[in-house]
Amino acid sequence: MAVKVTIFSAMMCLVILFAGQQIIGFFGITVDQFRVAGGAVLSSIAWSMLHGGGVASHQGSDSEQAQIKDVSGLAFYPLTFPMIVGPGTIATLIIYSGHAQGIAGMLSIVAIVGSIILLLFAVLFFAAQIGRIMSQTLRTITTRLMGMILLAIAVDMIIAGLTKLLPGLAGGA
Repeated sequence: MAVKVTIFSAMMCLVILFAGQQIIGFFGITVDQFRVAGGAVLSSIAWSMLHGGGVASHQGSDSEQAQIKDVSGLAFYPLTFPMIVGPGTIATLIIYSGHAQGIAGMLSIVAIVGSIILLLFAVLFFAAQIGRIMSQTLRTITTRLMGMILLAIAVDMIIAGLTKLLPGLAGGA
């Protein structure tokens, strides 16, 4: 399962990195508009993490979860998409690829994403062992802390996007 999820995640990330700009461009959306929208989605996810709630954009709605019967099919949905490569990841990849400076910038992003994918594989491969070590309290604390970090990233995305879309905001700061 760890190998499948890693391969699916890598493939999706590469497609988003190299075609994400064209996809949002097709809909007439700029990177900065997408940054604000992505920040809003991330803040929703972060808020749910802070309050210990489920996130439908990551876990699927109740009806979507009810349709999952085949365990072998879990590698793509819901593990790869939308849990690992969900709205936050997609927004982040499109934003960073939109601001990459030439081929060197894109190669840097690909290298960083590749490193994260390798780390993902290691975590998934050793998930059972990690799960035995972590208490429920530690999992709760980690989730809340990551929710706060994610919320800070979301706020930054929204402010950066709004500053570009509404240049008058930058002058008042």
